[in-house]
Amino acid sequence: MLKRTLVNLLLVFAILFTLGVGAASAAPPAQGEMTYTVKLGDNLWTLAEKYLGSGPAYWAIVNATNAKHDEDSSFAYIENPSLIHPGWKLLIPGVEAAVGEPLVIGTTDTITDLDPAEAYDFHTWEIFYNAAGTLLTYVPGTTKLEPELAVEMPMVSDDGLEWTFKLHPGMKFPDGTALDANAVKWSVDRVVRLEGDPNWLVSSFLDEAIVVDDLTITFKLQNPVGFFPYLLVDAPWAPISPNCYPEDGFDSDSTCSGLGPYKIARWERDVEMTLEANPDYPGDPPKWPSIIVRYFADATTMRLALENGEIDVAWKTLLPTDYMDLEDNPNVTVIESPGAYIRYICINATTEPFTDIRIKQALSLAIDRDEISDRVYLGTHQPLFSMVPMGMEGHIDAFSGRDLDAAKALLTEAGYSEGSPLEMDLWWTPAHYGDTEADVATVIKANLEATGMINVSLQSAEWATYTDNFGPGTMPVFLLGWYPDYMDPDNYTWSFSHSEAADDLGIFYASDEMDALLEAAQTETDQATRTALYAQIQELWTTECPTIPFTQGALYVVTQNNVTGVTMAPHMLFPYFLLSK
Repeated sequence: MLKRTLVNLLLVFAILFTLGVGAASAAPPAQGEMTYTVKLGDNLWTLAEKYLGSGPAYWAIVNATNAKHDEDSSFAYIENPSLIHPGWKLLIPGVEAAVGEPLVIGTTDTITDLDPAEAYDFHTWEIFYNAAGTLLTYVPGTTKLEPELAVEMPMVSDDGLEWTFKLHPGMKFPDGTALDANAVKWSVDRVVRLEGDPNWLVSSFLDEAIVVDDLTITFKLQNPVGFFPYLLVDAPWAPISPNCYPEDGFDSDSTCSGLGPYKIARWERDVEMTLEANPDYPGDPPKWPSIIVRYFADATTMRLALENGEIDVAWKTLLPTDYMDLEDNPNVTVIESPGAYIRYICINATTEPFTDIRIKQALSLAIDRDEISDRVYLGTHQPLFSMVPMGMEGHIDAFSGRDLDAAKALLTEAGYSEGSPLEMDLWWTPAHYGDTEADVATVIKANLEATGMINVSLQSAEWATYTDNFGPGTMPVFLLGWYPDYMDPDNYTWSFSHSEAADDLGIFYASDEMDALLEAAQTETDQATRTALYAQIQELWTTECPTIPFTQGALYVVTQNNVTGVTMAPHMLFPYFLLSK
């Protein structure tokens, strides 16, 4: 942590006050470390305001006191920062030791919509993961679940249809509204009623949300769903304040969020967002009191900011060459973690000539997954032969590798030749998947044209337009990527191939056989039977080709050497609340 002169400290506190961070009206004295005995009516937020000049700095009192407890048991050990008791002995650190600059995370991602009933992109969900808690959440660094806003794991009825949760008492949203069972019901009912992009994650499973009492909520499902707890981590299930979000419309620029480790203090679209520690959060306080997420137009600018020390963390996404170069930079640390991020080609099944499965099969045989992985991603992605990612229960290598002769034979059967080639567009989006996306599209174009029987015209659109094109089916063949909504094969198959879901992604695929398999797998509770069903689904996929998977990516984070607490997992949500420096 950078040490400051007294003059700089006074300037920091003045700025904090001007920005409304909650600093005291006057800067605190430049006191050193001190012992404090808790009095009736004390709370950590006001103590931090009084002695450290900033309420969010309460985390420093928690960390200092708990560390002191390890060597002197007369000091308290604070498990819940919202609950301190008269007579407890605390260690309040010196101002210079407690007050530091915000920790800055850089990204080339963008926020699309800050309403959890409409947001359906991974970066926005990551913001909600840090600023809008859910009943259950991931144990950091794993795909295991633990209670967050719930007191304990749910009680489940014998038929698997009713899941009952007990909530922490006394919870409130940043606007002061009580977070109780009524707010939980209001939030999920609103998602279903407004029918936003992610509503299917609630409406496809939930029959009714039932308020048992103020602190007890029961979710009654339409059918038994073994992976239901994983759905509850998703943003559409996050409780939000009925007094902060509108009941009958979306608030796309809202900074209300929910009740998470952080709350959103400020946001300027495509520039930066400031997150501050939330004193009302019922879980452990974040390790760093203030996070700035800074948005960059491209990877080159973000890398330069990292190398100049302007950001502490470079998150999604630098170029593959950047990761290789930065491995040799002694001032930064490159961290790699397995991921469940996949890339694939989508095909509109209702657009000619792609109603002919031979055409789709030929495309799948013509693409060179090894070239895409090695030439474009430089080994940061691996070839993928199924929509179910490698490492996930039920994955099989279903698709065949590249076979140009077989692709040509299928194209010939469908009536094409070198003299009369298939003319097609391939759509891609410039920024959403990073600066490598133009290269991905170019390599796939070359792969397909290597048959001598396909001519490809590349078309592009910015992300907002790109997603708007899904509904009318404007793009016959286009590139997409998938981050997991929940860690189950269902999430990598249903959305693309069930007749009630595929239209939402512009695929318009429908098959009675596929629907039956997907529905059976979704409601089956025996894991061995589910695995066998997903094997059948993946095999059928290679015949029907609603999509064509081609790579699976790892996760890369680059930090300044003094940054600690980077904790990644296959679900790919980045817990900012564990970062420190």
